[in-house]
Amino acid sequence: MAKLAIVVLADTKSRGELGRAVNALMTAKELKEAGDEVAIVFDGAGTGWVGVFANPEHRYHRLWLDVKEVVAGACAYCSAAYQVKDAVEAAGIPLLSDFDDHPSLRSYLVKGYQVVTF
Repeated sequence: MAKLAIVVLADTKSRGELGRAVNALMTAKELKEAGDEVAIVFDGAGTGWVGVFANPEHRYHRLWLDVKEVVAGACAYCSAAYQVKDAVEAAGIPLLSDFDDHPSLRSYLVKGYQVVTF
């Protein structure tokens, strides 16, 4: 069984960044469907994707719904800094502040997860 923590750092400003964010969700979906342990963390500029994907009009909203249950959360500090905190909360995604108001990636490492970034 694989254990993977996927960190989405991609910004919402370009088509290439959309590709990275979608690839993160697709990777999570593959692992989830295989019965592996997977967690998605939105960090940095990537916190902006939560509100984008949560929008029912977005073309990848269905993919978002497929993996939403494995979204561990979004960085509390970055959500505020990028002014997307309200959208993150409206989507029902937890704000992570385990380490100095940021998510703790170490917590995944000590549990045997590999960490990959998109």
